[in-house]
Amino acid sequence: MLKRIVFTLLLAVVVASPAAAQHTIFLVRHAERADTKPGASPAMGVDPDLSAPGRARATSLAAALKDAKITAIYATEFKRTQQTAAPLAKALGLTVTIVISKGPDALLKELKATKGNVLVVGHSNTVPEVIAGLGIATPVTIDDAEFDNLFLVTTGTPPSLLRLHYR
Repeated sequence: MLKRIVFTLLLAVVVASPAAAQHTIFLVRHAERADTKPGASPAMGVDPDLSAPGRARATSLAAALKDAKITAIYATEFKRTQQTAAPLAKALGLTVTIVISKGPDALLKELKATKGNVLVVGHSNTVPEVIAGLGIATPVTIDDAEFDNLFLVTTGTPPSLLRLHYR
């Protein structure tokens, strides 16, 4: 009988441990750029600010995630990602950590070591790379005209992905 109780307690600890270690990584593409017209491709190689709709979307993102227990925010070296992250960072009193957009390896290492929920603001090509690097096997694509995707990766074995939209 004692062996059965010990086994049951051990099983409960093993099952509970992964759930306790899980956290959520919220990923978004930056909001709308000021140099892009609807239906036109953006001028690559420049570092534009957000447009008025982009600033409104960044404010909307902050409202959507203000209660998500975000403990860290990551954005690339470009103004548009930092400006997308800024309203939430200000609301939560956090400093945005800048990561280089070329190659997600350093960011992935940090995300895998993180204990709390985090926000990553990237680009249409980097967000899918990070999602894949977090162990999500289903490929993700983001169209050039899509700015409203909110991806939630819940860590664990296996990790899970949820795709939402925000306005």
